[in-house]
Amino acid sequence: MRITLHEVSKGRNGQALPTMSLEFHTGAVRYALAETEQRPTVLGLIASGRMRSDTGHVHLDGAPNPKQLRHRVALVDAPDVSDPHPDIALAGVVGEELMFAGVGATPLHARRWLARVGFEELASVPIGSIDPAARVRILCELAVLREGVEAIVLVAPDRHGGSPDGWWRIAEEFADRGYAMLVIVGGSAAVALERMHELDAVNASGPIEPLVLSAPEPDPDPAADSGPDPAAHPDAGAGAATEPDANPGPAVDPTTDPVAATDLGPDVATDPDGATGPGPGPGPTANPARTAAPTADPATDSTAPATNEKEDER
Repeated sequence: MRITLHEVSKGRNGQALPTMSLEFHTGAVRYALAETEQRPTVLGLIASGRMRSDTGHVHLDGAPNPKQLRHRVALVDAPDVSDPHPDIALAGVVGEELMFAGVGATPLHARRWLARVGFEELASVPIGSIDPAARVRILCELAVLREGVEAIVLVAPDRHGGSPDGWWRIAEEFADRGYAMLVIVGGSAAVALERMHELDAVNASGPIEPLVLSAPEPDPDPAADSGPDPAAHPDAGAGAATEPDANPGPAVDPTTDPVAATDLGPDVATDPDGATGPGPGPGPTANPARTAAPTADPATDSTAPATNEKEDER
């Protein structure tokens, strides 16, 4: 899956969140810079489909789909939204998350789960007193217990202190397990990550790669490969049949297939029967349009994606 935020902002003149664009995708971890007390949470809410931006758009696999975005992206440790109260014992936090995941959530279940992940000795410790890297590990492991979660937006792990390489390596492990990872950090953590070259930290707000949609392969034109018709040149002799054309035209490769590259705007493929849906993408929720091999003249046939700005209302 690929999640793209294009020129999103929140609040008058971007006071809650200034205009920004970024993307993150399956199998990779990216970081995004957001300063001040509330902006990391606002960015996390927008990136996970839980808040509508005032400008721009958020696409899942090339199409707007906030309902699927909320279902498939876990928002982890966002201040005032999804972070646990610092005075609650870790076993209590685990029990609550197990309940949200729809599994056994008694204190015994919580302690057994902590034992499986190697943190049984921390069961009675307030989560606000737990090492930052251990906190990130536990909260991310709990998040992926929920059915359908394929991505994690981890908000401001640097606010708990510690070295960034601890929680960054944990985020990389989740990316290696097949999750899309976005870590929202402040300026100091971003500088530290950039200096730690061995971590290979990548800024999510770097160049955004466009989705590439496959166009139907046109039928080769048999006339394009045919040579001159001998009957059209009655005076041509045997030697003239092998003489090269004085003005040869451009060679036509019947296998050439133009590929439509999209920009960051809405992208919907058109169904031959008239229905429309989000263009194809790597995620399982993508709804690629059915296409048929063109039978008309390839010189006049064209395919172009239509657009659909309809967005799921919460």
